[in-house]
Amino acid sequence: MSETATTTQPEQQNQAPSVARASGSMAIATIVSRGTGLLSKVLLIAVIGAEVLGDSYQAASTLPTMINELLLGGILTSVAIPLLVRAEKEDGDGGESYAQWLITMGTLILGVGTVIAMACAPLLTDLYISDSQDANPELVTAFAYLVLPGIVFYGLTALLSAVLNARHVFGIPTWAPVLNNLVVIVVLVVYALLPGELTLNPVSMTDTHLLVLGLGTALGVAVQASVLFPALKKTGFRFKWRFGWDSRLSEFGSLAFWVLLYVGLGLASMTVLTNVATSAEGTLTAFNYQWLIAQVPYGVLGVSLLTALMPKMSRAAANNDNESIVRDLLFGNRMSAILLMPFSALMTVSGLAIGLAAFAWGNSGVDGGTRIGLALALSAFGLVPYAVTLLQLRVFYAMKDARTPTLIQALIVAVRIGLLYLFLGVSTQGDASQLAVGVSLAMSLSFVFGAIVGQVWLRVRLGRLRTGFTIWTVCLTVVASSLAFAVAKGVNWLVLGMLGGIGPVVAAWIEVVLVTAIGLPLAFGLLAAFRVPEMKPVIAKINRLVRRR
Repeated sequence: MSETATTTQPEQQNQAPSVARASGSMAIATIVSRGTGLLSKVLLIAVIGAEVLGDSYQAASTLPTMINELLLGGILTSVAIPLLVRAEKEDGDGGESYAQWLITMGTLILGVGTVIAMACAPLLTDLYISDSQDANPELVTAFAYLVLPGIVFYGLTALLSAVLNARHVFGIPTWAPVLNNLVVIVVLVVYALLPGELTLNPVSMTDTHLLVLGLGTALGVAVQASVLFPALKKTGFRFKWRFGWDSRLSEFGSLAFWVLLYVGLGLASMTVLTNVATSAEGTLTAFNYQWLIAQVPYGVLGVSLLTALMPKMSRAAANNDNESIVRDLLFGNRMSAILLMPFSALMTVSGLAIGLAAFAWGNSGVDGGTRIGLALALSAFGLVPYAVTLLQLRVFYAMKDARTPTLIQALIVAVRIGLLYLFLGVSTQGDASQLAVGVSLAMSLSFVFGAIVGQVWLRVRLGRLRTGFTIWTVCLTVVASSLAFAVAKGVNWLVLGMLGGIGPVVAAWIEVVLVTAIGLPLAFGLLAAFRVPEMKPVIAKINRLVRRR
């Protein structure tokens, strides 16, 4: 038995990294990951544009992630870590056999699911883009055949990352997406250098452009999953295929049922969203890209915080320590507001400039960048509620309650679908900018609703949550961010006035650089001046560095 597997539980807890240290190390990797991911998306929209080809590729490339979530991904990101932590505590082998069983059965499910999905690719296209006039069904289906094998690799990435996280290894799973992004960047460069254009009428599976883009997308995910195997082996984990029955399978099955229902609701929501978005050409691409931008600060800061907190909350739940769970929830909510509100304000005041600076290139043009920027600016307020909602749901999963998150998800999805059809009805027919804003607003407003419902539900379940303390922190971050970015926008207005008539893209780049460079440091500085408790460690570290110099 490996040294890792025989480590006692108290020793393992002592070896566990602190939330701050673990989330800090992940943040660096995530910055690189999000940066390379953003570069790949900028290249993608510049190369294939934001209209029919772009919408068709976006629809097809989303299928593997959604089906993976339905098959396994949602289960792993929600209930696998709590169960692995409990197995680590209760089993004589440190949970190794349980992890072997999860990987074995997960791979089997993913393989069968991939074969079925590929056989049903035309049906999936029909379901996903409905009667849209602005996505090409034949092209979506052709892309689907090429990218659907990625289901296996997305699932393996989630499987192996869950096992690594339960063993306090956070760095490698966070760095792995960088390799995926680098592969995609190379693929897009090759695609751009190919002579001619992708043929849309008729669509041919032997078209070199189609094969390079589709197979290259799947290759990136395969590389991402492959680098996790050596990392897992390095922890002392010994893999072998393990079939058969485990006494905890009934518990896993019960949790999995509710998570599958949760993911199914999300799939229904995204299917409706895609159908609504493809009612106007370029809307789906605009929504996906504004969502990509909005996810950058959450991916760097929010995901790192959540990933580090999840094993900690799971151990507290395993010990029936509700006080520690509430403390971790309060800390997570407050830190989400402190870390993300300034970025939400940045995207609100300069979302249009961000869209133009990042995406008004190549085949996208100023119109494509404007659509993305407007959608981002008017929906960025949902960033903090989104982070809070995901944290709340993870608290329930840590307590081995998968039923409540599914009920909350049902309420969120109902609100979201209602808003989607409302905004579809009030938007001008064929106006992609209006509809892109409406779809993005529906997503953000549904998370505001979800954060409120989740907090009330947790109050009933756990007792006093010190919600007033969280609200006070949110108010401080709103005030600090508003003041900081008012100053930043004022400086930007003066600078652009002095420069005179310059192009919209150049002006957008100047605004993004100035507002970011002035607004973010000033916002965090004001939070420190307001004596927000969570800022004290940062202030102390800065003071130590200044004294050393």
